[in-house]
Amino acid sequence: MIEKIKELIKKKNKRPIVCLTSYSFNISSILDKYCDLILVGDSVSNVLYGMKNTHKLTLEMIIEHTKSVKSKIAKNLLVVDMPKGTYGNSKLALKNAKKIIKETKCDAVKIENYRNNHKIIEKLVKSKINVMGHIGYTPQYKSKFKIQGNSKTSAKQLLKEAKLIEKAGAFCIVLECIETNISKKITEFLKIPTIGIGSSKYCDGQILVTDDILGLSGFHPRFVKKYVNIKKYIEKAIQKYSKEVLNKQFPKKKHSF
Repeated sequence: MIEKIKELIKKKNKRPIVCLTSYSFNISSILDKYCDLILVGDSVSNVLYGMKNTHKLTLEMIIEHTKSVKSKIAKNLLVVDMPKGTYGNSKLALKNAKKIIKETKCDAVKIENYRNNHKIIEKLVKSKINVMGHIGYTPQYKSKFKIQGNSKTSAKQLLKEAKLIEKAGAFCIVLECIETNISKKITEFLKIPTIGIGSSKYCDGQILVTDDILGLSGFHPRFVKKYVNIKKYIEKAIQKYSKEVLNKQFPKKKHSF
């Protein structure tokens, strides 16, 4: 297990783990100063490509974005989402995980839990591939959003999934939109860190989509805090540029050769 992952695990019960998504070098160069983990998430399909879900994102697309992100990372742990359909069985998962790591030099891959995916994690870990788990609301497999773990049955199932993923060798696990009490229980039970998204302050760390917190994506669910509305500043700048071009105020002599 690489040193960055060992250091991340050590943060459990010591200090919160800061995580965000990135799909390009310009954003990752900023995130690298303030985060512990950067995820090249399959949310790129919604955020940059305008797809209605993450299901059509290809392996090649996420690899190219990861190459860009990796080029500006000095200290962060870099994790890559494996797109839907790229880890349907252990053999396929191993082939594609190796491809991602070889071409991007990332530190780990992330896969969403579905049925017996813990067996796939186990296979990858035995092959020296670092894996981040993901339970709760899993967008690749659940088309309709709803809070997870708010019944005794679903809470019990989530705890079981978390145990199996830890046993399989995952170094940490994302808890997405899981009810507060059960996310707290899972976090307390596991030895590996939990990274929450809409799953309360009791997780060992937090992750959000960077474009969401900047007000760029237009996606504003309850669990997202918008720290700035950068969209309005972009529009203001474009509006000013358009006006200056139309009025022949730009370019001036100093902007010309």
